[in-house]
Amino acid sequence: MIVSTKGFTYKEYYSWGEDVRCELINGVPHMMGAPGVWHQLTAGDIYSQLKVWLEGKPCLAFIAPFDVRLSPEEDESDNVVLQPDVLVVCDRDKISDGKACRGVPDFAVEVVSEGSLKKDFVIKKALYEKFGMREYWVVDNEEVYKYLLRDGKYQESVYKLEVGLVVEVDVLPGCSISFRGITDQQTGA
Repeated sequence: MIVSTKGFTYKEYYSWGEDVRCELINGVPHMMGAPGVWHQLTAGDIYSQLKVWLEGKPCLAFIAPFDVRLSPEEDESDNVVLQPDVLVVCDRDKISDGKACRGVPDFAVEVVSEGSLKKDFVIKKALYEKFGMREYWVVDNEEVYKYLLRDGKYQESVYKLEVGLVVEVDVLPGCSISFRGITDQQTGA
C-alpha cells in the first residue's frame, strides 16, 4: 500500500474494518485500547441522560465507537477521524450515510482514560476548536472541563466532580447532565 504525504485517508481507514479500533489524526493512526470500568460507566451515564432528554427532538446522541469525520471529502481523502466517547448530532444530513458523522457534531464528551490525557486535552481540543465544534467537555475523575466556542476560541469552565454537580449543556438549551451517578460510583454509594 502506498501512503501519501498526507498519511492514511478515511477511505483506507474504513477499509481496515471494525476489528481495528483507532482514530486517525492528520493521517496517523492512534490505536485505542478497551476503556476501564469507571470510563465505561461514566460515558454510559452521560449518554443515557442525553438519550432520554433528546427523545422526540431532532438531535441524536451516540456513544463510542462512532466515527466523526471533522472535514469530510467526497473522495474520502480526509485524514482526521475521531471517536468521541459521547456526541450529539443535530443535523441528520451529517449521518445520512449510516457510517459516520460527516462534519462537526454539535457537542462531544471525552472521558479521560489513563492513556488519553494529552489526546483529550490538547490534540482533540485543538481539532474541535479549529473545526468549530460549539461545545466540548472533558471529564476526569476529579473535574469536568467545559469548553464553549466563542468567536472561534474555546472558553473554559471547570467544575469539581462532587455529589450534586449538575452541568448545563449550553448548545442544548434546557438540557443538563447530573453527575450524581458518577460521583456515587466513586464513593461506593
